[in-house]
Amino acid sequence: MKANGESAGVLNGVRLEPVVPGSAVALGNDAARRAGAPDKKTLEAATRVLLERLTELQDVFQADGRHALLLILQGRDAAGKDGLIKSVYGAFNPTGVRVAAFGPPTPLELRHDFLWRVHQVVPPRGIIGVFNRSHYEDVLAVRVRQLAPEAVWQARFAQINHFESMLHANGVIVRKCFLHISQDEQRARLLARLDDPRKNWKFRLDDLDDRARWDDYTAAYRDVLARCSTPAAPWYVVPADEKPMRNYLVARLLVETLESLDATYPAMNPAVRDAARDFR
Repeated sequence: MKANGESAGVLNGVRLEPVVPGSAVALGNDAARRAGAPDKKTLEAATRVLLERLTELQDVFQADGRHALLLILQGRDAAGKDGLIKSVYGAFNPTGVRVAAFGPPTPLELRHDFLWRVHQVVPPRGIIGVFNRSHYEDVLAVRVRQLAPEAVWQARFAQINHFESMLHANGVIVRKCFLHISQDEQRARLLARLDDPRKNWKFRLDDLDDRARWDDYTAAYRDVLARCSTPAAPWYVVPADEKPMRNYLVARLLVETLESLDATYPAMNPAVRDAARDFR
């Protein structure tokens, strides 16, 4: 990852750290912003460099084919999941990317275990996937809205950890980002949607209902972060009040993850090389 000297110095320590398993994570308003953050211009310039690097890394990652990469995005309404996908995943060749969004389960999905629909869209090796919401709704919304007994959703924490451990053991690199926004920022974004015809169609009564349950969701997210951040599938809390910071941090996480894999281009088949040497 290359950047000019000034930007590299300013941004050297601006990166995400995984949630320590079992830790109590602060999810107040202060955690939704990065203290002492670089200015918008610096962040956007550095993000462009990261996105160029992601383009290079995806190409060799897809050719190497030994791993899949799954980025799981969770966040409250208006946290910026869609915007992040547009900004960061735009760096990738579409043939090597899969995006899956999870809404309420269908009648068929409800007849299966809660991970059935999730496993079907886990990216294959060589592909980078993103989940816009995920199986974590089954210990978040299900819990807060009391859609299942506590004994049911409590058991799912261990089931999720086993599932993600199995994915990791089979070559799927899992990274999970909670996009954390403050109450004031969420209110501003929801109000802005009302006057924007490009966005107001997204507004749901459930958005207001979920906002009224803010404290219940905060408690649920704290449990998710503490109980499901593991070495095989770590959680990261992304301060998301400021979009340039959000985009930079996630882009850097993806670059560092892909660089750590040491992916290489496969050698050309010698028989193909010999046959092609004198073709007309």
